[in-house]
Amino acid sequence: MESVPAIFAGTVFALFGGALLAWTGTRLKRREPVAQGVNQVASASLASVAGTVALALGLYCLTRL
Repeated sequence: MESVPAIFAGTVFALFGGALLAWTGTRLKRREPVAQGVNQVASASLASVAGTVALALGLYCLTRL
């Protein structure tokens, strides 16, 4: 019963992190801005770090079952 919240949180974190990394990669490949009005390198770096952290948290939650 206690594993259900861990599965849900792990899935949400993993999906969000993967989607954020895919979206950031697509924007960079097309040479489009990741965030409007912000330095492209800074916004891409911050989005990549956030996506990686979210993906790592999701994997951590899923391995704690």
